[in-house]
Amino acid sequence: MVTLRRTAELVPAQLDEVRAFLDDAFGDFSDDDWRHALGGRHALVHEDGVLVAHGSLVPRRLLAGGRSLRTGYVEAVAVRPDRRRRGHGGAVMAALEALAPAYDLLALSASDAGVPLYEARGWQCWRGPTSVLTPTGLVRTPEDDGSVYVLGGSVDLDSPIGCDWRDGDVW
Repeated sequence: MVTLRRTAELVPAQLDEVRAFLDDAFGDFSDDDWRHALGGRHALVHEDGVLVAHGSLVPRRLLAGGRSLRTGYVEAVAVRPDRRRRGHGGAVMAALEALAPAYDLLALSASDAGVPLYEARGWQCWRGPTSVLTPTGLVRTPEDDGSVYVLGGSVDLDSPIGCDWRDGDVW
């Protein structure tokens, strides 16, 4: 069963539990990655009192088709290795996707390992070039081309897309 909580609803011990889980799950989960996962809604799956899956949906602005889109951006999706292939990742994604009506679009940056999960759920790869909005204007992020996936919204997947600036990985 998935529990949805806003970051502000999680007490420090719960935040510590999520951070430790993500550190273990990713191995290279940075402080910037952690900050990116905060400020929105967390989908949490516990089994026998142990956190086994997590994902968060945070608000961001994406620029596409000449519009600024209010976007729910998926971050920090992980499942404990010994609990994979039991539907936990799909349950986390379903809970986050249910929040879509609050946004123009849902988006995420997919790892190679995550692509099958997202594509099976109807997420589509953004085929156009990616950029980031910096203080000096849009700057191309060609290393991120082909890794951005979206769900919902009426957008041209071949057009350029830009994200708001943030420290660490911008996508």
